[in-house]
Amino acid sequence: MSTMKFCRECNNILYPKEDREQKVLLYACRNCDHQEVADNNCVYRNVVHHSAGEFTQVLQDVAGDPTLPRTKSVRCASCGHGEAVFFQATSRGEEGMTLFFVCCNPSCGNRWRE
Repeated sequence: MSTMKFCRECNNILYPKEDREQKVLLYACRNCDHQEVADNNCVYRNVVHHSAGEFTQVLQDVAGDPTLPRTKSVRCASCGHGEAVFFQATSRGEEGMTLFFVCCNPSCGNRWRE
């Protein structure tokens, strides 16, 4: 993991800088002339961790999205409601697109695919 680096001479922050001739990554001070070779080529890393609730919340919110198409030709197997929002997306581990349905009943939010 990369961390912030500080100048040994003046304690200001060191910024990544490319040495094109030697093809190495340097950290350089913008206040004085201090430079040092980077010990790692990773300048910044952003790791996003999702909880299971974040993924399911997205699908429940789509029922209230007025821009998504709706159909009354399906019935929810969970509550029997006769309206659902549908959209196409890829499923994990599968090729091609899958048709997903989300029940429009606010107290249900059941989702299924065909």
